[in-house]
Amino acid sequence: MSGVLEGIRVLDFGRYIAGPYCAQLLSQFGAEVIRIEKLAGSEDRYTTPVTEDGQGALFIQMNCNKRGMTLNPTKPEGREVVKKLVATADVVLANLPPPTLVQMGIDYESLKAVKEDIIFTKVSAFGSVGPYSDRLGFDGIGQCMSGAVYMGGFPGQPIKSFAPYVDFGTATSAALGTFAAIMARQQTGKGQVVEGALLRTALTYSNSLMIEQVLLDINRTGTGNQGQNAGPSNIFNTSDGAIIVQVIGQPLFNRWAELVGAEEWIDDPRFATDAVRGENAEIISERAAAWCAERTTEEALAELEAARVPGGPVLTSQQAYDDPHVQAMGVLNPIEYPGLPKPAPVAGTPVVLSETPGTIRHRPPTLGEHTDEILTELGYSEQDITELRDKRVV
Repeated sequence: MSGVLEGIRVLDFGRYIAGPYCAQLLSQFGAEVIRIEKLAGSEDRYTTPVTEDGQGALFIQMNCNKRGMTLNPTKPEGREVVKKLVATADVVLANLPPPTLVQMGIDYESLKAVKEDIIFTKVSAFGSVGPYSDRLGFDGIGQCMSGAVYMGGFPGQPIKSFAPYVDFGTATSAALGTFAAIMARQQTGKGQVVEGALLRTALTYSNSLMIEQVLLDINRTGTGNQGQNAGPSNIFNTSDGAIIVQVIGQPLFNRWAELVGAEEWIDDPRFATDAVRGENAEIISERAAAWCAERTTEEALAELEAARVPGGPVLTSQQAYDDPHVQAMGVLNPIEYPGLPKPAPVAGTPVVLSETPGTIRHRPPTLGEHTDEILTELGYSEQDITELRDKRVV
């Protein structure tokens, strides 16, 4: 089955997560993606190493379906290679500082000079407008500056999410924007710039916190896992582990109260709405904690499910992998890669299409694996490629 983006070529100059994962999403829906790295390999190739030679889990997750080449675009011959590549491309993707984009010849003006209808998808920490636009940044900075980390911890101890949701959210949004730009080009014949920013994503994801604060001047402080606008909404220890219970809305609260033997709370004004249940969350959490502590995780979840009250176990990464539902979902794909002791469980697309699903078709490229092949397609001879290697261009 061909993907919906078959025939679209993407040049991936991305690094770490936001750029490469955007490109991988495009590849999973059929685009041809060429991953372009430094001659020694880009930094994200070696993040969270899982092979003897230091190849990283992050790289394996982000770069399936791609062809890979090495290139130094800062040399004149490298700039010429970039121009030839751009002339064949539909999308150029990068999350690099603006001066580096210019130096490499992949800023929008340079790209348009080669191909008028090119789509340029760029990702940065702070976006291109504002006093911080030239600053560097990672996922955690976006989390912290959005207000989410302050609210996610405790007074005096803010805690960021271990999972880099700002990076992944920015990548997904950038992929959506690129899809839209491709559709727009089909209608107008014009390319454009698609811009994602970590702080923009973080502010979007935590926007309701800001809306409440600006409108009500409520000045909330962090309460860790305990929810502030509903209850019970917290993580509780069982006799052999921990579970999360999330009760939102009156019907769920009524069922939970009956389950734990707190029927008298159903008509108690302290627990009449989600908002006031949030204000009295400590009282509710104390009752929920006592109920959970008397049960194993399996027992607690079984009773919650029988009462149709949402709950779930707190799992380690290994437990999540072993979970029968996770395995049944088919989200994890066993990917072989040179040097791995066993196949890596790489997640596929986070969304499933019934007719044109995204797919992982092949493993990530080894460093420079397809350099000669791609250069040959661009018209370089074997002698040309040898000379480029001698000059450390590829």
